[in-house]
Amino acid sequence: MKAYGFIEITGVVAAIDALDIMCKAANVTLSTWERKLGGRLVTLVIEGDVSAVKQAIEAGSTMAIKKPVSLGVLANPHPEIQRIVAISASRFKGKEAFGILDEHKMLGQDPPDFNLKEQMKQRDTENK
Repeated sequence: MKAYGFIEITGVVAAIDALDIMCKAANVTLSTWERKLGGRLVTLVIEGDVSAVKQAIEAGSTMAIKKPVSLGVLANPHPEIQRIVAISASRFKGKEAFGILDEHKMLGQDPPDFNLKEQMKQRDTENK
């Protein structure tokens, strides 16, 4: 049976730490992740069988370097939840919601429409 596990934690480093713990604790994989508030709040979505997801969420929430803001496990998620996770994963995985993660894409890489140099140039122009 497929399940999703969600853990929301403050900071990218804490999220990476929690993800590492979860993946080592049980047979789960990262489905997607979302950064909010400029990366200060990170939601990790893992998937696997129900017992593995429960075990991973428990390990990640108790052993991570920061205490999670919230967490949850959805056993046998509704198709709408699967759709939402797939949409998020399509941004994370490069527009292929059900494809394989491009091994050259780094975790947390900004979306394709994000251009830091262009945004900095625009900010500098506005501040003059």
